[in-house]
Amino acid sequence: MENQPNNPLHGLTLQTILTELVDHFGFDELGQRIDIRCFNSDPSIKSSLKFLRKTQWAREKVEALYLDSRDDF
Repeated sequence: MENQPNNPLHGLTLQTILTELVDHFGFDELGQRIDIRCFNSDPSIKSSLKFLRKTQWAREKVEALYLDSRDDF
């Protein structure tokens, strides 16, 4: 694995990022901040991970929210 000192997400899995966001905001607020169906309609970590792994634009929004709010964790 290459060292990526300028990548703040290096070493974090999508599951870790999503779990921390859900623990902090909950699916209700997460769905308000990022309006995607996997957060608003019968949400779960598993279904959200499946969608985010296939949908780059949604993953980028989740990663950006994580970076913007990680000081709050």
